[in-house]
Amino acid sequence: MNAAAQHKPWRAVVKKLYAPATLVALVVAGFFFLQKFEIQGLDQLDIRPRAEDGLSRSEATASDSLVGAAGDSITIASFNIQVFGQSKLNKPRVMDILVQTVRQFDVVAIQEVRSSRQDVLPRFVELINADGAQYDFAIGERLGRTSSKEQYAFVFNTATIEIDRSTIYTVGDPDDLLHREPTVASFRVRGPPTDEAFTFTLVNIHTDPDEVDMEVDVLDNVIQAVRDDGRGEDDIILLGDLNADEKSFGELGQLADIYWVIAGVPTNTRGTKTYDNLLFFAHATTEFDGRGGVFNFQEKFGLTREAALEVSDHFPVWGEFDVREGGEPNRFAARHDGTSR
Repeated sequence: MNAAAQHKPWRAVVKKLYAPATLVALVVAGFFFLQKFEIQGLDQLDIRPRAEDGLSRSEATASDSLVGAAGDSITIASFNIQVFGQSKLNKPRVMDILVQTVRQFDVVAIQEVRSSRQDVLPRFVELINADGAQYDFAIGERLGRTSSKEQYAFVFNTATIEIDRSTIYTVGDPDDLLHREPTVASFRVRGPPTDEAFTFTLVNIHTDPDEVDMEVDVLDNVIQAVRDDGRGEDDIILLGDLNADEKSFGELGQLADIYWVIAGVPTNTRGTKTYDNLLFFAHATTEFDGRGGVFNFQEKFGLTREAALEVSDHFPVWGEFDVREGGEPNRFAARHDGTSR
């Protein structure tokens, strides 16, 4: 269930109040407090500003330096690692920042893997795991209309997340409407019983900035096609570098019940544009707990603007989700031998 929907009423136990005026003051103060804030959790209380629609939009959490909460939630992120290839691999300081950044999250959808060699992700994950972490990756095919091809990738913490590799595919685009067709993969949270664990499908996208208006208008069809692909998964999360803010989502933004995590917060390193986002159907993905934002690695690691741009011209964006299935329960996709991964 959506963690934001599970907050308990604020209960104040007042054994003795000798002054009636004090009681009135407490009641009035409590009323206005609950109008502006919500109290979440039982073991560790978390007080957050209320959003107008009941979900805490990214404006309230964009500057969070510590992402995620172990145990009852996972973090899903998107990160355009600008021209991620051999040049970056050969820059130790840049790779150190990338490694520390990815370790903040349970799953990261990566855009702009650009190399003719296939060692970028293996070497990256080896660095991530150098401290004993247990990350793995999946990577899609090389895509693009020109000789400059890109790949989408997913990097995930195997201690908290498992992937069904049989579900990885590139979205079909017979009319060539997208420069780089999205790559799709399905995941399940580790920890809860199999039939209770949150399962979700990620649709990784990087639109062409020269054709962004047309491509964004195609993404409504993409997210619906993935949702209706016959597997019965209701939690479809479209994420990536859309090269568009929430005011420019066109037909995608007009889908009934569509929700985007990032609104009104720059996601590029220069702090001027909102390009990156996570989108899903709010009625289905009730596992979203209302937390999300932009991970500003420049501030987090004390970098200059120039040093930050060496890492990427984008910051990661992220959202937090409950580890238990809160929408329509869905067992993880089975392998051909009838067992689950």
